Amino acid sequence: MKNIQKWLKERQVTEVECITSDHTGIARGKIMPTEKFIAEKGIRLPESVMLQTATGDYPDDDLYYRLLDDCDIDMILKPDEGAMFMVPWALEPSAQIIHDCFDKMGNEVSLSARTVLKRVLALYEAKGWEPIVAPEVEFYLTKRCTDPDLPLDPPIGRSGLPESGRQSFSIDAANEFDPIIEDIYDWCEEMNLDIDTLIHEEGPAQLEFNFRHGNALKLADQVFIFKRTVREAALKHKIGATFMAKPIENEPGSAMHIHCSVIDKNGNNIFSDEDGSASSLFHSFVAGLQTYIPKAMPIFAPNVNSYRRYLPGADGNAPVNLEWGVENRTVGLRVPESSPQARRIENRLPGADTNPYLALAANLACGYLGMVNAMTPRKPVTARHGEEAGQEIPFNLESACDEMGACDEIREILGADFVDGYIGTRRAEYEGFKRVISSWEREFLLSTV
Repeated sequence: MKNIQKWLKERQVTEVECITSDHTGIARGKIMPTEKFIAEKGIRLPESVMLQTATGDYPDDDLYYRLLDDCDIDMILKPDEGAMFMVPWALEPSAQIIHDCFDKMGNEVSLSARTVLKRVLALYEAKGWEPIVAPEVEFYLTKRCTDPDLPLDPPIGRSGLPESGRQSFSIDAANEFDPIIEDIYDWCEEMNLDIDTLIHEEGPAQLEFNFRHGNALKLADQVFIFKRTVREAALKHKIGATFMAKPIENEPGSAMHIHCSVIDKNGNNIFSDEDGSASSLFHSFVAGLQTYIPKAMPIFAPNVNSYRRYLPGADGNAPVNLEWGVENRTVGLRVPESSPQARRIENRLPGADTNPYLALAANLACGYLGMVNAMTPRKPVTARHGEEAGQEIPFNLESACDEMGACDEIREILGADFVDGYIGTRRAEYEGFKRVISSWEREFLLSTV
């Protein structure tokens, strides 16, 4: 705690937000005065928050009490001194510190999203490998809307006009929202978040921020904090920001693409041989993604809305297959043109709504299984390949949960209790969704059936 105390004192922090991520990616925790935080050296939270859904519900009782103590006991949260950030939007000097979750015996809680990522990274470390990742996060800015039955509209920019048409990579369209973008950049700089490139995406007021490549755990922490930052910046400017995978009908969805390579203890990229060609480990990593992404789809597409991104043909802008190819954006696994040392694979399937800890853990787990089992990928695709959906991918949440629960390899590498608990939270949300009567049903069925 000495380093944490010093860090807080140097910044004259008066309040600390003690946070950890649940399965959905929501920040759960407590806010307390700095003096109390230092005295207590962490916090306690009910272990049940690890099984809480976005709606505040929980899985069925049988699963709940199989995974949790009958007495709804607390878990112990300990701060990570490598995950301390200021809260630039706060009225007084405040910090947000990410915590790890432990049981009373000192073991990390297996249901924790951060624990799952650390579990997978430990497998790489045992092999003498270190994954290097670079997330790309998309989101929409919208007019503020308090009625969930109404569709979202783009906000008014500096010109006083809403966007019209598709404005991919438009500098002027991005500059329409310069005040909020400047706040995002300034706040990220204050928190030492490693963002660099800003892109205006296809949709109206749809933006993408790219993170610099680096350590997987640190970047998962940063994406977790970044989402909070964007929402707070939007609130300041009296608009909305959403990371929903498909928030607007007939507009492109939002993704979180993951670029990944792996280095050895000497810093050499194991995806390239000495002569600069792609290594057998690279091909096996690709094969692992092709084989196991269908078994981990509830992580890459965690909500019922997530699957609305995946539309084949001209209607879709997200990949609907698990083919791979060099400089080919119509496949799910793209290999950017690069030098041998920078050789990497980009997984284009995850939505922006995914939990960053779990998305990176699942991506690395799939690739790891491919490498340790010396798997062979299908041949690369050199032509357009987006017209038909891949038959191996489950494109709805219910079948995706079935696939994940039945995969022994995914259960072993991520942890059986985590897999069961995570599927339980997804099913609980899906049951809630099925109880809602949609406007489509009222519009087309009310008077016709």
